[in-house]
Amino acid sequence: MLLVHAHPDDETLTTGGTMSHYAAAPDTSVTLVTCTLGEEGEIIPPGLALLAAGAADQLGGYRIGELVAACAALGVTDHRFLGGTGRWRDSGMVLAGHGVRAATPTRLHSRALAAPEAFADQVDALTAILEEVAPQVVVTYAADGGYGHPDHVRAHEITVAAVRRVPEVVRLYATVTGRARLEAGLASLQGADGLPFRMPEPDELPTVPDADVDVCVDVSGQREARLGALRAHATQVALWSAPGRITAFAMSNGVAQPLLDVEEFVLLAGEPAGSDAVDLFAGVA
Repeated sequence: MLLVHAHPDDETLTTGGTMSHYAAAPDTSVTLVTCTLGEEGEIIPPGLALLAAGAADQLGGYRIGELVAACAALGVTDHRFLGGTGRWRDSGMVLAGHGVRAATPTRLHSRALAAPEAFADQVDALTAILEEVAPQVVVTYAADGGYGHPDHVRAHEITVAAVRRVPEVVRLYATVTGRARLEAGLASLQGADGLPFRMPEPDELPTVPDADVDVCVDVSGQREARLGALRAHATQVALWSAPGRITAFAMSNGVAQPLLDVEEFVLLAGEPAGSDAVDLFAGVA
């Protein structure tokens, strides 16, 4: 399995349980490709604020360490930065419309991942990794990047293009969150005593219709590994837990999100895994 993510922390937030699940399997290898260092991320701990792009501009280097710790918590030992460490930079984003929807800034850094002129080199770099690793299953984002972030959109685009060149890839998936599962998780947080985050407005967090979900991976057994990985990304993620195993996390916007025990995926290319599939490799020889 190979996963293509935009920034450090994305791997944990959306696919951490799945990575840990398959990394622990004796017959499955997991490779993580991260496209940028996340240099433009907003910083939660006040004591680290000067790492930001507008100050010392050292956040990317700091987040390398966070990613190393998160991978260790998840049991992932094969990690690569697309094109080499720091080859492409976090493009940043601007908020667009309702909720956490994002869009491309009007001005991009010369090394921005989302720069139009960088596309061909990025596809070549990812193709080289795919040819070396020869994964049967590849995971990235949906066409809208999940919530519109330009780097997530670019990760989707280059992954789709690179996978077309590598016949060893049997299935390409997008990580998603089904509406019903998110709503049930948010219901468990509603009214929780001491919750330090605000509850999201209706449809503020991105979801897909439940009928669109093709595979649901049970990651309840990876809970502690996921929590360890989330804690590792301390510049980007705040965690809160209460008795009864209710756990919430929030990004710098302070919007509560439940830690769900299932990670969901939509098939982008390849033969379906079958109805009610719970394994990304179901039926793969």
